[in-house]
Amino acid sequence: MGGQYRITGDKYPRMRRPRRRGRLVLMMVASVAVVGVGGWGTLQLIDVFTGGGKQASASGSKAACATKASPSPSADAAAVPKPAQITVNVYNATPRSGLAKSTADELKKRGFRIGDVGNASAQWDKKVKGTGVLLGPAASLDTSLPVLATQLTGAERRTEATRKGTTVDLIIGTAFKNLTAKAAADKALAALNGAAAPTAGASASPKACS
Repeated sequence: MGGQYRITGDKYPRMRRPRRRGRLVLMMVASVAVVGVGGWGTLQLIDVFTGGGKQASASGSKAACATKASPSPSADAAAVPKPAQITVNVYNATPRSGLAKSTADELKKRGFRIGDVGNASAQWDKKVKGTGVLLGPAASLDTSLPVLATQLTGAERRTEATRKGTTVDLIIGTAFKNLTAKAAADKALAALNGAAAPTAGASASPKACS
C-alpha cells in the first residue's frame, strides 16, 4: 500500500483503558465515613473525661425525688376537731324507746362528750324519716358536723343561723338501726383528718432525697 505517510520504527502507542469513576467515588465515601466515626469517638471521650453525663444524672435524681415527696395534710384537715372536743345532745324522734340512751352510751365509748339525752321536741318527734338529723350552729357545718357524720352514715346535716354555742344534736330518725360500725367510722374519721396511709411508691422519709 502506498501513501504519503508511513509508520516507521518498532514502537507503537499503547491505548489505555479509561479509569472507572466508581472506584474513586467509593474511596471518597469511605474516607468521609472514617473521618466521621473518628470525630464522634473523640467527642465521646471528651464528654467522659469532662463529666458531661453527671449533670443530667443529677437532674434526673432531683426530678425523681420531687415526684416521691409525700403530700402534707391540708390546713382544713388540721382544723377538724377531735370527738373529745365535741358535745352531742342525743334525741329520739321515733316511737321506739331507749334509742337515745343506748346511742349516747355508744358515742361516749367512741370519745364524744354527751350533753342532753331524751325524746325529741314536737318539732322533730316522728318527723325524721331517714336515719337521723345532725343539727348545729352555722360554724359547725365544716367542723363538728362532719366528724359526727362519720358515726351515722346517711344522716342529714342542718344548721341554725340563730343557734349559739358549739353543741350539736343527733336526732334519731325512723330509719335508724345502729350507728355506723366502729371500724368503718374510725376509717372515715381518719380520712377526714388527713391521716390516710401514704400511697404506694411515695417516699416515707424526705431525707432520702438529699
